[in-house]
Order: sequence, then C-alpha cells, then structure tokens
Amino acid sequence: MDSQTPSSKCNLPKEKVFSIQIGSEIFRLSGASIASDAPSYFSRFFEDQLLQSQDVANIRSLYIDRDPTTFREIARHLQGYHVRPQDGAQFVKLFADAQFYTLPRLMSQLFESECFIQIGDRHFQIPRDIFSGPGDSPNFFTLGFAAFFASPSEVFPGLDRQGLLRPPAIIPPSVPNRSADVFDELLHLLRGYPLHIRNEDHRASLLRDCRYFHLRGLEQKLIPHQITTNPFSHRLEIVIRLEDVRPSGIQFASHMVSGSPMGGMVTYTRPFVDESAADLVVEIGDESSLIHRGSMRADFLGLSKQRIASLLQTVGKKMNLPDPHPPLGQVPIKVRVDRETDLTVDGEQDPQHLRIPRAKAEAGEDDVPAAKRPRVDNKDDGPWVVRTGQWRLQVQTSPTGAYEVVLVAVKLDIYTSSQVRNRSRKFL
Repeated sequence: MDSQTPSSKCNLPKEKVFSIQIGSEIFRLSGASIASDAPSYFSRFFEDQLLQSQDVANIRSLYIDRDPTTFREIARHLQGYHVRPQDGAQFVKLFADAQFYTLPRLMSQLFESECFIQIGDRHFQIPRDIFSGPGDSPNFFTLGFAAFFASPSEVFPGLDRQGLLRPPAIIPPSVPNRSADVFDELLHLLRGYPLHIRNEDHRASLLRDCRYFHLRGLEQKLIPHQITTNPFSHRLEIVIRLEDVRPSGIQFASHMVSGSPMGGMVTYTRPFVDESAADLVVEIGDESSLIHRGSMRADFLGLSKQRIASLLQTVGKKMNLPDPHPPLGQVPIKVRVDRETDLTVDGEQDPQHLRIPRAKAEAGEDDVPAAKRPRVDNKDDGPWVVRTGQWRLQVQTSPTGAYEVVLVAVKLDIYTSSQVRNRSRKFL
C-alpha cells in the first residue's frame, strides 16, 4: 500500500472535518488526512464518537494539552508532506508525540531517519545503520539511548493512552563529556572513509572514545598493528602490543610430526576484523621485561606479568591440553635469542661481543650439559632489561614430554645496567 493512500483501518468520513485543539490552537483535519496515518489516537477517538452518536454534527473536539508548534509538523505530515526534524530538540518532540499518538507511518519514518545526538558542544545526525559493522553493536548509544534505537513496538511498553493527556518526557540525547571533534572522526571511519592518524596521542584519543562508546569493531581497526607476509617462512605475521591482544583472537597452529603433534605456533586474529589467522608477534614495552642470562628465562613486571600469564593460560585452553598437564602460564618463561634476532644492547646495534652464545640461546642453560656451558662473568649475572621487545610464541615439548611455551626474540632493545638507563633520562 502506498504511504500516501488512506488506511483501510480507518472508518472516518473522508470529507468530514474534525477539530483537534492542541494547547491554545485549534487544528481542523479532514477524515482523509487522519486516515493517512491510522489507526491512531485521533482515528480511534473520533471513531468512538461516531459509534456513540450517529449524528456527525454532535462529534466533539479532541483537546490535548501539548505544544502546538510540534503538532503543526504532525498536521503537515498527515496532510501528505514529508517532515524532517531540524535538530535534537525537535526530533525528541516529534518522536515522543508520534509514539503517544501511535502514528504508525510517522513512527516508521522517524525510526528510519537519522538519530539526533549532541556530543560535546555539537549536534550530530547519526544514521541508524552506521553501527552495522561487526562488533560495533550493541554500543553506548543502543544501550544508553535504547528508546531511540529500538523498534516502534518496543517504545513506551504498557503505556495506557486512554485519557492520557501527556506522553512521557524525553530528554534530547546528549553526551556532554566527550569531544565533538573526536566523535566526528569516528563517524568518518564508521562511514568507511580512511583517516590519517597524526600521531600516537591522536590515536590514543580515538581509541579512548572507541572504548567509551563500546565500538569494539572500530577499536580493533585502530589499535597499532602490522600485518605482513614473512618472505622466508611464507607465513602471515601480525605484530601487536601485548595489552591489545584479546583472548578471543588467540588460536594455535599445531606442528605435526609423523601424525603426532609436536608443538606449534601461537596465531592471532583480530576480533571482528581479520578473516585469516597470522603468526603472533607480540610487542612488550615499558621496560617491563627482564632476561635472566644465566637461565635464559624471561620475567615480567607489573601488568605485563599478569597479561603474559593470562595469554599463556589462554594458549593452554586453545590447545586442549590433556588432563593432568602442567599449566602453560608459568612465569619466568623460557626465551630464545638466536642469530635471527635483531639485537640492540646499550644503544649498540647487534654487538657481537655481548651476544648470548648460540648453544645457550637456542637450547637454554637447563638443556646444555654443565661441562659445555659457556662461562658467564659476574658482571653478566644481573638481568637484562628490555626497553621494548617483539616475540614469537612457540610451543614445544620439553625433555619431560610436557608442552612448554618459548618466547623467540624477534627484535630486542635492551640495556644491561642502571647507568645506561640513567643515561637515557631527560632533565625536566
């Protein structure tokens, strides 16, 4: 049925004029206009009048104590004109009155139109389908302003309109404590356009508001990462910071030997974004990693320790380890620094005289017989502090037959003493 065709659900005489008083103003609408969006509060009221009195002349006026300015737009809608809100204040008035008067066509039109929301000091028109991307709904808007993102049948549930003169008050949607400029850039991204990230502070602002508005899919696109194909292994790799790794994206690729699993690689897929898993190269910064050269094991400080333990625990779950099996999430954890590692020590690129001996680096001291262990001077007994490190996560079988995780160093920037660390300090 055409939206302009009078509804068959209304039995009012098309040529009869009916009076509706809104506040201090009287509106006269024909039966055809009222029938154009029916059944409604108006059509039911006047149909009841006709049932009570067959004399059309005895039909009394409908009085509603509401804003006549808003009803002018509703009257124009009933007369066949397209009504479009100009701002958030007008939108909520039309929204509330369309719900209260149960005007099905106007309700549908408003639910299909943009939603007006004020962010900071600026008004935005948000298309309702803009949050259709994976992971971007439910979000702050669909949860916090549910009435504006629901369906027409779900608004004002249980409301008894009979004898009700005023619909519930609705405050225009507003988020005053967020940046309008940042939100405008988020909308730009949600529309599918690229955005130049000026610097890390800019990225942090975008991510902060992504998380505030619960736009999880967009957040995954914005987090720092790098996806490449390794030309030597011909495998896809993703470099991502430890704090940005999500358990739902962790997977495990088994390495089979003679039909039996012999460990494998930890892989990762960014939730809501990536279709293919890539070998995980995790970046850990903030001087939170320590390498104990004697045992070739790494320990972690602060949140990094909790995060790496949680990551290893998730890997164990993905592997479906047999029961009983020692947990993978034990720290300190074995590390491997080999010839492929890009190593910077105390600011010196690839210092061969400070290289960890190959036998020790690849096997770990626990696996090297005592007679063949290289000598380590006392000055090397202290741990190396990793400013920033990138690590692959491999799973292998230990001499006991149990699985263990090995952090394979890809790129390390480390210092060996407090003096070197102090040298990098800046005066305030």
